[in-house]
Amino acid sequence: MKLIGELIVVATQNQGKTSEFRHAFAKLGLSVHSMADYPALPEIIEDGTSFAENARIKAKVVGDALQIPVLADDSGLCVDALGGAPGVYSARYAGEGAADSDNNAKLLAELERLGSRLPEAELPGGITGLSTGRFVCALALYDPTSGQFVEAEGTMDGIIVSKPQGAGGFGYDPLLWVPEHQRTVAQLSKDEKQDIGHRGRALAKLLDKLS
Repeated sequence: MKLIGELIVVATQNQGKTSEFRHAFAKLGLSVHSMADYPALPEIIEDGTSFAENARIKAKVVGDALQIPVLADDSGLCVDALGGAPGVYSARYAGEGAADSDNNAKLLAELERLGSRLPEAELPGGITGLSTGRFVCALALYDPTSGQFVEAEGTMDGIIVSKPQGAGGFGYDPLLWVPEHQRTVAQLSKDEKQDIGHRGRALAKLLDKLS
């Protein structure tokens, strides 16, 4: 499967994800359109039980509607102390249409309710490590002419911290501390996220398959 022309369509309404993809694909000379550029697209029902299933669902719905190859991302945070939650429900952990701040607040409240702590993970600035966890990203590139998918997955491990740190990024980025960088994901630059982040790692694997 090959990307067509100088445009890649990404099946997301999330402005943060769109920004990250634009940053990544700009290095390849590709411009990015998102679902916001195509208001007449059909509704997507994300009822998969895994990130990979949801990525395939989104890519197929948008790809079939536009009749061009479409890249879809499904990603989220898996927290070990919560048995892998919020997982595929990350974007709506605090309810449909929840803001990032609402999801973050619910996550911290759940960990507080459980009394979850990592005593060996006392971090700078008076913050405490509450649980190990990771970001997971599944990518699916779908070609409607052949029905073929090209897929890849990336992860980024870290520690859930007791207080949000950093104003960059989106979603749960302020809560995942990356020990080797001594910062949260929200404190990393776009280039750093591209190099070590779950989405960047998944994209590198996907592009390697395409090449």
